[in-house]
Amino acid sequence: MPTRRAVRHSFTVLAIATVLSGTLAGVADATPPGIPSATTAKSELAALTVKADGSQTGYSRDKFPHWIDQGNSCNTREVVLKRDGTNVVTDSSCAATSGKWVSPYDGATWTAASDVDIDHVVPLADAWRTGASSWTTAQRQAFANDLSDPQLIAVTDNVNQEKGDKSPDQWKPPLVGYWCTYAKMWVAVKYKFKLTVNSAEKTALTDMLGRC
Repeated sequence: MPTRRAVRHSFTVLAIATVLSGTLAGVADATPPGIPSATTAKSELAALTVKADGSQTGYSRDKFPHWIDQGNSCNTREVVLKRDGTNVVTDSSCAATSGKWVSPYDGATWTAASDVDIDHVVPLADAWRTGASSWTTAQRQAFANDLSDPQLIAVTDNVNQEKGDKSPDQWKPPLVGYWCTYAKMWVAVKYKFKLTVNSAEKTALTDMLGRC
């Protein structure tokens, strides 16, 4: 029997092969709110301050309280799982017991919530380096649990782990066809929260928005 990790690797390979051969048909991607048009994203990118990333010193995920209570016994992760999934069934504590999730980063489909991570499109550590180190804890909590903007999205767990805290010049979704949307989301979040971009990051985002 193949291991769980091997099966996941096979999903990723299949998704990448699909991109290389054409488009992924029939995929109902997770769609966070507030994704701007390409024209708006380009204008917002032009308005961002370009400067070298700041220090990682002092960073901790604990300084960005996340998966907070959102009411009805649900925390932020559980809200996004229900929003981004199909036919999601939850128990009395709001935990997803069944459903289907299609990860727009790699095109893989999952039926267990444990195989799905909620990605911070702009990673917490990147935010720290580009302005959030000077925020209050309340501001960082609002950023880490933002349900009004394209900052949270349900994706394959190991793909999210591969991304880590990398910016678009260092990591892009395996599905090339999603690069435009990913760049629009990234720019929208940085623009709303007045975070900076470095020059390599801006170049990568410009290229990705050029594919829209």
